[in-house]
Amino acid sequence: MSRYYYDLHIHSCLSPCGDDESTPDSIAGMGELNGLDLMALTDHNTCKNCPAFFEAAARHGIIPIAGMELTTAEDIHIVCLFPDLASAMAFDGFVASKRIRIRNRTDIFGNQLIMDSFDHVIGTEDDLLSNATALSLEEVPEAVRQFGGVCYPAHIDRQANGIIAVLGIFPETPFFPCAELHDGNRKAEFAAQIGKDPVNILVSSDAHTLWDIHERQEWLELPCPREDAAAALIRRLGGTV
Repeated sequence: MSRYYYDLHIHSCLSPCGDDESTPDSIAGMGELNGLDLMALTDHNTCKNCPAFFEAAARHGIIPIAGMELTTAEDIHIVCLFPDLASAMAFDGFVASKRIRIRNRTDIFGNQLIMDSFDHVIGTEDDLLSNATALSLEEVPEAVRQFGGVCYPAHIDRQANGIIAVLGIFPETPFFPCAELHDGNRKAEFAAQIGKDPVNILVSSDAHTLWDIHERQEWLELPCPREDAAAALIRRLGGTV
């Protein structure tokens, strides 16, 4: 088993709430400085900056995970991660068909910048990305599985868009093999509350600026070399390792 230090919930400048300086290259560079092995880019309802992130990660020695923070119809945030870039981009196309289109107001919500891996703006997303989609909580896990990925509720210890805050409980159905906290000091508390082994409680930053990205603190053990870590991570989080 090898130990991999991770941060699996990071927003880039494509998320309207993300800082414009949080470019894919800068995110990967911060991960290198912080001593991370695995990093997931998880913009709101899109994977469109993941291709640039994968290129940048290769230069910075980071194992990239393509992901998305999906907003369900109930306004619950779900982290969706995929074993490879192609699967994530296919899921991106599926989610695009489920988005509720509202024109972005950059003066209110912020920019939504699509980048290449060298910090050049190559496009913008005109419709707001952070609002709810038409996908219900019940639909999301199976939809993600259809594209080879795994998903779990984000920041369940927060009031805003956390599954417990919205529903009042951590539901038995649909089944989620793991869950995410923002505050790692509450892992034992929430593991007991939702009836999960603490090893299935992840702690990630939900970074919206470069300075939010975690340092070398949270880790997972995976039975594989670095080149197989992304696929092994998905199996591990899905409960098949």
